[in-house]
Amino acid sequence: MKKNITVLAVLLFVGNMVFAQGYTFKVLANKGDNKVKSGAEWQPLKTGASLNDGDELKVSQDAYLGLVHASGKTLEIKEAGVLKVSDLAAQISTGGSSVASKYADFVLSKMSAESKKNRLSATGAVHRGSNDAIKVFMPSSVGVYNDKAIVRWDSLQGTNTYMVTLKNMFDDVLLSIETNNPSIELDLNDGKIANENVILLSVANKNDETIKSGTYALKKLPEADAEKVKASLSELMTEVDEKNALNQYILAGFYEENNLLVDAMTSYEHAMKLAPEVESFKEAYTEFLLRNRLSGE
Repeated sequence: MKKNITVLAVLLFVGNMVFAQGYTFKVLANKGDNKVKSGAEWQPLKTGASLNDGDELKVSQDAYLGLVHASGKTLEIKEAGVLKVSDLAAQISTGGSSVASKYADFVLSKMSAESKKNRLSATGAVHRGSNDAIKVFMPSSVGVYNDKAIVRWDSLQGTNTYMVTLKNMFDDVLLSIETNNPSIELDLNDGKIANENVILLSVANKNDETIKSGTYALKKLPEADAEKVKASLSELMTEVDEKNALNQYILAGFYEENNLLVDAMTSYEHAMKLAPEVESFKEAYTEFLLRNRLSGE
């Protein structure tokens, strides 16, 4: 009797594992008139679709496909042609921990129609929450894990020069950065700010300093918290170490789930820079800003 129960338990465990996986690849990003054939007919390929070994893909000219394997490994496809999913799977070196697929699912779930509907019903239209003339896309106080951080704000109409000011907690100016773009990439290892645990940031129109933002606090994570993030991230990085757009997209999911919103924004920005033609990444970034109430547009 015990033996039968043990065998049944093993079969149930294996069955649950197969059910939990349930796919060979998932489609994370999709550009072009791409199609999938799971039976007799070709159907339009949709972002979020699951692909199985018996399926075929028809990739159009100038297309882009970002796939994540059930093992967590990622694959970018940019060349046109008819491809068998089983052949693509054979290119993947399995043995991963499938951590990447977890965060891929996280991002996809946030992009679903149901998720967007829930966001709108819960919050209604997103309001700015302040009278700042320039809205910076971050919470008023936010933790930062990485050394590089991209900060973006509302672009003012017309041609403008912005002045970004970084101060310490005593209101001393540490660094001033002039830019014509509505964003900057900060190097938190810069000697002028490297020793500060909290950096106060504000943005103003250089030609009219009354047009300005509020003050935003960037807080470097305490060592203990940073070590916890590093430990969680290390396993994921074995699967997404290559710096391509798809992996940056998955990293954005990791950072968002860990409430590291500036790091998530930076990863989205990198994804869009690496694959500027792929609307999937832009749409995901916009939805990220809206659900986290970082932008009203």
